[in-house]
Amino acid sequence: MDIPLPTIAVVGLGTMGTGICDVLTRSGREVIGVDLCAAAARRATISLASSTARAVRRGRITEDQRRDTLARFRVSCDLQSVADVDLVIEVISESYEAKRQVLDQLDGIVSPTTIIATGTNALSVTRLAAETEHPERVLGMHFFHPVPAMKLVQVASSVLTSPTAVEAVTALARDLGKEPVAVGDRPGFVADGLLFGYLNHAAAMYESKYASREDIDAAMRLGCGLPMGPLALLDMIGIDTARTVLEAMYAESKDRLHAPSPVLKQLSEAGLTGRKAGRGFYTYAAAGTSCDPDSSAVVPDSLTPRPDLKQAVGREVRSVGVAGSGTMASGIAEVFAKAGYDVVLAARSLEKAQNAKLRIAESLSRSVGKGRMTSAARQLTLDRIAPAGSLDAFGEVDLALEAVAEDLEVKRQLFAALDQVCRPGAVLATTTSSLSVVACARATSRPEDVIGMHFFNPAPAMKLVEIVRTVLTSDEVHATVRSVTAGIKKHPVDCGDRAGFIVNALLFPYLNNAIKMLEQHYASTDEIDTAMKLGGGYPMGPFELLDVVGLDVSLAIEKGLHREFRDPGLAPASLLEHLVAAGCLGRKTGRGFREYARR
Repeated sequence: MDIPLPTIAVVGLGTMGTGICDVLTRSGREVIGVDLCAAAARRATISLASSTARAVRRGRITEDQRRDTLARFRVSCDLQSVADVDLVIEVISESYEAKRQVLDQLDGIVSPTTIIATGTNALSVTRLAAETEHPERVLGMHFFHPVPAMKLVQVASSVLTSPTAVEAVTALARDLGKEPVAVGDRPGFVADGLLFGYLNHAAAMYESKYASREDIDAAMRLGCGLPMGPLALLDMIGIDTARTVLEAMYAESKDRLHAPSPVLKQLSEAGLTGRKAGRGFYTYAAAGTSCDPDSSAVVPDSLTPRPDLKQAVGREVRSVGVAGSGTMASGIAEVFAKAGYDVVLAARSLEKAQNAKLRIAESLSRSVGKGRMTSAARQLTLDRIAPAGSLDAFGEVDLALEAVAEDLEVKRQLFAALDQVCRPGAVLATTTSSLSVVACARATSRPEDVIGMHFFNPAPAMKLVEIVRTVLTSDEVHATVRSVTAGIKKHPVDCGDRAGFIVNALLFPYLNNAIKMLEQHYASTDEIDTAMKLGGGYPMGPFELLDVVGLDVSLAIEKGLHREFRDPGLAPASLLEHLVAAGCLGRKTGRGFREYARR
């Protein structure tokens, strides 16, 4: 069977170009890697030798296959060497002038039937194509880093591109084991248009000293299931590369979301460009060998938190009161009981509290069935939970935590009641995900004892807890809650008392932008979801996630972010408001961005 596009040239042997060469040679194609920099060409050869050697060690290919792969790859510093190829993939720096110059040279070198693909992810493919002699053979072919692992390839055609060229590169992508997604010619296409806005937002959050780099990254990994935190991802992409991409996208779109955060300029101009430089947002260990130019091993530096510098000693917590009877309240009660705490589970009636305990019993039974705990441990956990029909049962607890309706007035009334019931020195915590913690605290006579503990649903499974300290929270209370969070085997991250905390403040603008992309008929829900799962490594696409979270909940969070930051770009997408008004709230109603079978 013939191999489609058997001879391919890759122009630009940076990290992306080298990764593309790796994938192409392993697929049986003859590949020419071209870079005007001889050192870059040598690094590409070394990188391919290193990656294929690892594949042999891991049993993925044989030594003979490795030799064949290396024999199919050659490097050159002369663009004339690509004269006879079937396809040229250009992946040089994200500069319009630089790309235009390369495409102009290629026009005079390759045959009229050779397809030319630009790897741009921010510039106009139409504009680049229009200035060539054969615009019908020019299109965008955007891979994702790391190329061998990421499955998405965005194929961007202009109004000038011939269907034959599109079909050829689409077939190539499939032959490489990738998932090609056809996208229109817009800055960032689908995946990077959403991804780089999110990364830029995270950089700005760090720059404002709202949260540490470690807490921002941990929050997004543990709270959203992402493979990497945004700042670590920026270091891997290259801070200079990210800045260049954002500047190009901003020049095309004029969207403030893509105006590079000043910290990206400061780091890139200082030469702190990420892994490749040994330092970016983090500091990296020296690679140690020429076969591994970029190290991913983070080492301590002047910004690394030092656990020996604790500022306060926390209070002792032996018993916990959980107010509420819903899924979150029962989940949190289960977490504390499993960790050995005595738990009072209080609801508006004893019957509701008992029903909540029954849900916990069912959850623990499932854990026993899966071999995660013994029957004896299950019974011991249940024995630690005492249901109650009023908050009066919280009189002696050390930590009182509410998980009631996400309504500020309801929570303020509850905190006023806790203030009257709980003993002096008890810590009072709210699990709110979007409301003001200090507004809850001001309902009490002891605001210094009030703090936010934002668990994620389902609480027994999710490892993240956002600890929300207000301007009134005492050091002692903060230290207490951090210690307790570690004691229940959760990962605490610190953040201030502002809308969205860390996770929602980064997640929901991304979701909102995905809806706006759909509104503009740029891509379908399936295409956008596929792009973010395969190109960004997200466990769920934005529309899948919105339907799971609930469109009404999502709209409330978006409105809260818009009120807090007064940024026009954070205004909820009209389509989201219309769906909520129509009662299409996602999975729970059977219809949101998609339709679902009713149970």
